[in-house]
Amino acid sequence: MWDEPLDEARRFADRWLAGLGERPVGRPVADTAMRARIDDRLPDAGAPAESVLAELAAALEPGLVASAGPRYFGFVTGGALPVALGADWMVAAADQNVAVRVMSPAMAAIEDVTAGWVLDLLGLPAEAAVGFVTGAQMATVSGLAAARHALLAAEGWDVGADGLAGAPVPTVLVGAHAHATVLQALRLLGFGADRAVRVPADDQGRMRPDVLRDLLAAIDGPVLVCAQAGQVDTGASDPLDAVADVVGERSRAWLHVDGAFGLWAAAAPARRHLVTGVERADSWAVDAHKWLNVPYDGAMAVVRDPAALAAAFSSTAAYITMGADDPSGRVPESSRRARALPVHAALRHLGRSGVADLVERCCVLARQAADELGRHPGIAILNDVELNQVLVAPRDVDAGVLARAIAEDGTCWAGTSVWHGRSVVRLSVSNWSTTPEDITRSTAAITALVDRLSR
Repeated sequence: MWDEPLDEARRFADRWLAGLGERPVGRPVADTAMRARIDDRLPDAGAPAESVLAELAAALEPGLVASAGPRYFGFVTGGALPVALGADWMVAAADQNVAVRVMSPAMAAIEDVTAGWVLDLLGLPAEAAVGFVTGAQMATVSGLAAARHALLAAEGWDVGADGLAGAPVPTVLVGAHAHATVLQALRLLGFGADRAVRVPADDQGRMRPDVLRDLLAAIDGPVLVCAQAGQVDTGASDPLDAVADVVGERSRAWLHVDGAFGLWAAAAPARRHLVTGVERADSWAVDAHKWLNVPYDGAMAVVRDPAALAAAFSSTAAYITMGADDPSGRVPESSRRARALPVHAALRHLGRSGVADLVERCCVLARQAADELGRHPGIAILNDVELNQVLVAPRDVDAGVLARAIAEDGTCWAGTSVWHGRSVVRLSVSNWSTTPEDITRSTAAITALVDRLSR
C-alpha cells in the first residue's frame, strides 16, 4: 500500500534535487501552456497511486522554479537543508496534529524545546511564548493580535468578547517602508492599514526615532509601534535601541518587530550589532524558511507576555481537554502540522556556530555580488550592503526588461522593486548551498545581459 507511492515520490525528489544546481532557475512558462499539461477533467474512476504521482511529476516539471537552488535570488527564500527536508518528510508521515498535548505529546515537547532554542539563539527573553505558524504573515498577525488584546485590556476593554466597535483602538505607527505583511495584518485585525501613522525613514529605509518621538507626543491613548529588522529592499534594520527608548517613554505602548529575515542577524556575532536593542520589544515575527533554510510552513510568533498571546488565541469546547500551555493557545489555528520539527532538526544539525556561519556566509556573498556588479560601468548599487540584500540599478536598461532577460537566460533569478522612485533589480542571498562560484556565475550572466541590452 505504501511502498509504490512513496517510492515514486522518492524518485521525483531524487531527480529534482540532483538537478537543482544546473537546471534553468526560473524560465517563464505561460499559464495556458502550463494548464494544458494538467488534465482538468475530474475522473469517474480512480488511478493507481504511483501512476498519479508519476503523471503529476511529468506534467508539473516545466513550471517548477528552482527556488531551493543556489542561484535563486528573487525573494528572501532559503532552500531546505537536507536535514530539515528529511524532518519535514517525517512530519508528513507521522501526520500529527499539534493542537493539544494529548494529541501528540512528542511534538508538543519538540515545540517546547525548539522554542527555548530559538529564544536563546536570537537573544530574546527566556520567558516569552513562541507560536509556530505558517510564515511571516501569520507571525505578524499573531504578534499584533496579542498587542491588540493587551493594549485594550489595559484600557478595561475585552476585545475578544466585545470586539472593536466602540473600543479605544490603539494608534498604530509603522515605518515608511513597512513590509506589506504588516499592513495586511492591520487589515485582518481591524486596525486599518490606511489609518496607520507612517514614520519617515532615512535613505536606507530605517525608521527615524526622532520623528517617532515627535509623532508620539501628539497622540493620546494607547499606541502600537511596528518596527523592523531587515528592510526587504536594503536589508537595513531600524535603530531598535533608540526606537525602544522612545516607545519606553509611554506607559501604554507596545513595540512589535517584523524580523522575518533580519532578526537572524542576532544569531551571527559579526552582524548582531545591526539589531541591537531588538530584545527590548514586546513581540517579534521571524521566519525559518528564509534564513534557517527549512521547508515552507515554518515561522515563529514570539510574544514577551505569554498571557497576552494565550488570551488572543485560546479556545475551548466540551470535547477538548485544554491545558493552559497547549500549543493551540499560541497560534491562530487548531488543526496544524508539527511545524517545529524541521526547525528543531535544522538547529540540532547546525548548532549555534552553524547558524552564525550560514548567516555570515550569505552576507559575505551578497557583498561579493555587489562588488562584482558594481564594477560594471552600466550598473549602480543603491544600498549599503550590510546584510543579504543588493539593489542593482542598471543605468541604460529598464530594470524590468533586465529582470525578464535574467529569467529567460536561466542562470539565476532576480526580482524587481522600486527604491526611492527608481526601478531596480533586487538580489537576496539566503540559500545554504550558494557558493562564491554561484555568485560569480550569476554576476557574469547579469553583466553580459546589461551589455547586450545596452547596445
